[in-house]
Amino acid sequence: MKFFAVLILSMLLGYLVYIFNSTLPWWCVSLAAFIAAASVPLKPWLSFVAGFAGIFLLWSVLVFWLDKENGGVLSAKMAQVLPFNGSAIVMMLASALIGGIVGGFSALTGSFIRKKPASSTH
Repeated sequence: MKFFAVLILSMLLGYLVYIFNSTLPWWCVSLAAFIAAASVPLKPWLSFVAGFAGIFLLWSVLVFWLDKENGGVLSAKMAQVLPFNGSAIVMMLASALIGGIVGGFSALTGSFIRKKPASSTH
C-alpha cells in the first residue's frame, strides 16, 4: 500500500511540476519523487521502483499526449537527429526512461534522507 502511495504521490506532484514547467527546469520533476519517498516510509529499493515507475508513467503519458497534440512533428524530427533510426516511439520511450531513472534515484535519496532510529546498544 505504501508503494502505491509513493507511486501516486510522485505522479501527482510531478504533474504539478509539469503545470509550472514554464518557470522550472526539467529536472524539477525529481523533487516530486524525492518528496514522495521522504514522506512515506518505505524500503529504499521499493522507493526507487515506486519513484521510477511514477515518473516513467507520468512522462510516458505526457510525452505521448504532447506528441499527439503537435501531430508528431517534433518527435519525428528529434528521432532523425538522435540515434533512434527515425523511430519517434523509441525516442519518446527513451525520454520517459530518462525521467524514470531521475525519479527513481530521487526517490532513493528521499528514502535515505529519512531519519533512522538510533540503536540502543553501546
